[in-house]
Amino acid sequence: MLKNFLIIGFISFSTLSFGQIGGKYVYQFLNLAQSPRQAALGGKTVTVVDYDVNQAFYNPATINPKMDNQLSTNYGKYFGEVTYGTAAYAYTYDRHVQTFHAGVNYINYGDFEGRDELGNITGTFTGSEIALSFGYAQNIPWTDIYVGANAKLISSSMESYSSFGAAVDLGVLYIDEPNDINYGLAIRNVGYQIKPYADTNEKLPLSIDFGISQLMENVPIRWHFTMENLQQWQIAFSNPNRAEGSLDGSVQEEKVSFFNNAMRHMIMGAELFPEKGFNIRLGYNFRRAEELRIVDQRHFSGISAGFGIRFGNVRFDYSYSRYTVAANTSLFGLMINLQ
Repeated sequence: MLKNFLIIGFISFSTLSFGQIGGKYVYQFLNLAQSPRQAALGGKTVTVVDYDVNQAFYNPATINPKMDNQLSTNYGKYFGEVTYGTAAYAYTYDRHVQTFHAGVNYINYGDFEGRDELGNITGTFTGSEIALSFGYAQNIPWTDIYVGANAKLISSSMESYSSFGAAVDLGVLYIDEPNDINYGLAIRNVGYQIKPYADTNEKLPLSIDFGISQLMENVPIRWHFTMENLQQWQIAFSNPNRAEGSLDGSVQEEKVSFFNNAMRHMIMGAELFPEKGFNIRLGYNFRRAEELRIVDQRHFSGISAGFGIRFGNVRFDYSYSRYTVAANTSLFGLMINLQ
């Protein structure tokens, strides 16, 4: 029926819109940028170790005592009526050694018209998804290595269809204190769709990311470099709009080079004054830039920027991310120190 077709199309849209690899997986909202800081630095960082409780969404090994009693809320509007929000909190006890993290991220896809097979309107329906996470990190004794994990419960509702799943995130962090360099590795969304929408279980959006960041010695800048989606090396595809025709009527598809494919795994970002009350952030996401590039037009897709400012115990963050000429996103964040 047409309404069922709309539901299927909606699910496909939700997987295609949020940075997936091939649109093959459910719960794609788990891969959205969880905070303005993350978004401004290109969408993913796995090495930030400070007060920012949002960082645990992307690498649970970064959970640390500096997050104690930090409460964060973030909100943004994506494409059309799609809205998205997250919240996070961390608490440290046991002589300031044990820190636990809790978080929630939620997306609402707005209202849709339901129609029957003849095209008659049958009413409206909505779609939304939510995930609850609980995380913990631990230092390996006598080393500079930290390991952490998040456990997540995921719920999704699309009109009369619903789904439920569970997943874990695993993270490792190595801190080279003499050189102010952090190395991070995160394996995210390892799980199972317990209750599918229909009869077929679908895969979760597994993501393996590796990152390096360093606070420069004589300049107040911390640079970030991330290699994302390492679980699948070949992520580039031929864009049919860039195919070349010949005089005999044949069409030659775009050839994606090894270098082009490798670049699509890369995200770069930088923070100016990272340890001060006012920060400026810039990022560039190579895959977003290439996949959303319009032929023969300058559009600046893949660029992101933002800032953070602290007023006493309150921090305000903002980010702007460029997707296409017609679609850009802004995220707003508020973090409160409850100590």
